[in-house]
Amino acid sequence: MQILTPHVYWAQRHGEIFLRVELSDATNVDIRLMEDNTLQFRAQGHGAKGDNQYEFSLEFLEPVKPEIHQKSTQRQVDIKIKKREERWWQRLTLREKKPVFLGPDFDRWLDESDAEMELQAKEKINKISVESRVRKDPYLGLKKGYLFMYNLVQFLGFSWIFVNMTVRLFILGQDSFYDTFHTAADMMYFCQMMAVLEVINPLLGLVKTKFFPAMIQVAGRNVILFVIFGSLEEMQNKAVVFFVFYLWSTIEIFRYPFYMLACIDTEWKLLTWLRYSLWIPLYPLGVVAEAVAVIQSLPIFDETRLFSIPLPSVLGRSLSFSYTLQLYLVLMFLGLFINFRHLYKQRRRRYRSRKKKVQ
Repeated sequence: MQILTPHVYWAQRHGEIFLRVELSDATNVDIRLMEDNTLQFRAQGHGAKGDNQYEFSLEFLEPVKPEIHQKSTQRQVDIKIKKREERWWQRLTLREKKPVFLGPDFDRWLDESDAEMELQAKEKINKISVESRVRKDPYLGLKKGYLFMYNLVQFLGFSWIFVNMTVRLFILGQDSFYDTFHTAADMMYFCQMMAVLEVINPLLGLVKTKFFPAMIQVAGRNVILFVIFGSLEEMQNKAVVFFVFYLWSTIEIFRYPFYMLACIDTEWKLLTWLRYSLWIPLYPLGVVAEAVAVIQSLPIFDETRLFSIPLPSVLGRSLSFSYTLQLYLVLMFLGLFINFRHLYKQRRRRYRSRKKKVQ
């Protein structure tokens, strides 16, 4: 029996290859993918040269997955193969010269741009299908309203601090450094007590932010505000208070409005960029300013014995709180590394997803 080659027609999508073999009433169909990425086809059927044994082989341009889906009908054999990497091929075979028996399947043929549009349409349909199956949260509006109001209040509070300190800086110059605590502490107390909700919100599932990074930031700031500045009058007149408050408020007047607009599904590109970029210089500077405040407070705690831990008379009178703060200094820079890494991942994920949408 004469061995012949059937007519084969092909088309592609970003993730799949379609082959149509013109062979009717095919029997004993044997399709194999060899180790060298070559597809081998053999079958008995009625083709261009009548009833004969037909076979062909194709060495693909790029690797494909080993799973082969085939369907035989009275008129043809359809073969579907998935690409190992989802991307557009310039041709089907490794060799630039096209085999004589191979041609385009115009019933399935799409160019790259049309295939991308088809893929986007499928993804949109799948997204709508998934969203329709997911049960809508009946309290979603209430949650968004709460988050919007929380971020609005925090934005107004930190904006008041920032504007107050900026105006006083222009009017009084360096003299404003030394009375910052007395003019802005009440509002900062309010904002930082409100910030405790940022630790609670992830636990309640109200936001996607991770609990641990939020706890590090809120707890770290509250130690500086309530323990270092609030409990030591000697620290309240130091210039470091100005730099700590000013760096905190500068970060927050861009962070809170970003989250506020996100609650109403609105985005301002400049604000988004500031939210994901401004922390790069300001966050480490804020930690350095906090560290300076801790270092300046150490001799004061040694002298006043405030928050000292009583010890048995054999060991001495008490253990100074300054030792705890020295340990806290180490933890502070460990927290800087953890939060910096977390914020960097957020920024990379944000702009990587935006880049994919543009492409």
